[in-house]
Amino acid sequence: MKRFRKPYLILGAILIVTSGALAGCQPSNTTNNNNNNNNNNNNNNGTTYKISDYYPFTANLKAVYEGQGNEFASKTEYVDYIKGDKIQIRSDNGGTVSARVLQNINGELIQLNSKGEVYYKQDMTSETAAQNEVLLKEPLITGTNWTLTDGSKRAITGTDVGVTTPSGDFKALEVTTTYADSSITKDYYVLKKGLVKSLWSQNDSEVSSSLKEYVTDAAYTSIVRMYNFQVTTTDIQTVYKEVEVSLKTNEEIKDIFQKYLRQSLGAGTNTTPVISANTAINSLSVKPDEGKAYVDFTAQFVSEMNAGTTKETGVLRSVANTIGHYYGVDKVIITLDGKQYSSGHIAMEPGEYFPTNYEGEKKVTTAP
Repeated sequence: MKRFRKPYLILGAILIVTSGALAGCQPSNTTNNNNNNNNNNNNNNGTTYKISDYYPFTANLKAVYEGQGNEFASKTEYVDYIKGDKIQIRSDNGGTVSARVLQNINGELIQLNSKGEVYYKQDMTSETAAQNEVLLKEPLITGTNWTLTDGSKRAITGTDVGVTTPSGDFKALEVTTTYADSSITKDYYVLKKGLVKSLWSQNDSEVSSSLKEYVTDAAYTSIVRMYNFQVTTTDIQTVYKEVEVSLKTNEEIKDIFQKYLRQSLGAGTNTTPVISANTAINSLSVKPDEGKAYVDFTAQFVSEMNAGTTKETGVLRSVANTIGHYYGVDKVIITLDGKQYSSGHIAMEPGEYFPTNYEGEKKVTTAP
């Protein structure tokens, strides 16, 4: 799996132009609306609009943005999850992959969380909010404004503003954020499409991300390593095959792992399925701060393994390597229906993990 480790100073500069979603800016929930507003969401033609009109939650969406002014301003975004009033968006700018969770609630579009270097897919929508940054606020009329906790000001500065992007010309809702360092971000939202352009400027410098491509039946595709083993006369040989995996909105990687672990790596690889056809993955997750991934199998993982010590070692190493490599961690805790792993040869204590072990690994290919 391709992984990049770019300095966060670079990433921070790019996040300026992604929906005004700065990780360090936590806005207050206090809005100082223009006193002349009539407290409705009318645009210039008198039609009433809500946030869902300007920022629809669209499943299987792929949005490609062309960047200007910075090599990482270009990005491709996918919708990982839609859960009720929350949406999780994956963003790949060629230097890093990040994920953020937004919520449309009580007339506000709020960024709850954002994380960098998220090269795996995991549902973050139920995590406790750490940011609570208001990106949009009703009424969607010129003059609606609110303040970020660092003193920066955000306001709707137009509802029918012309904006040009590689994907076409639009009339947009313009949201302007003015920061303490005198830099300004302008975000442009279009009916039924969402964010089509972000423009950051300071003095004579400008960085922009503009919508180039909008695909509504797309999947996020990545390369995943599926590990297995070969029994030799003296030991076990760690082997793997690279598999292209495509996941649409709300589809889970655990279902992909379950499918491939039930198979050999293919003809000519001298491998057998790692788990039985009746074995299922109950849950799969990662805690990056702990450097641990967690996988819970049904009890058939052991009861239908039919393995001696050598084969069990190969099975456990294959699972740990597959899960660990995907999440980028070196410790994998394996449980059975929520209980500690236990077989006739191994009994794990709470918190004990299986380490990844790629020593001597070999890539295999399927025979024609």
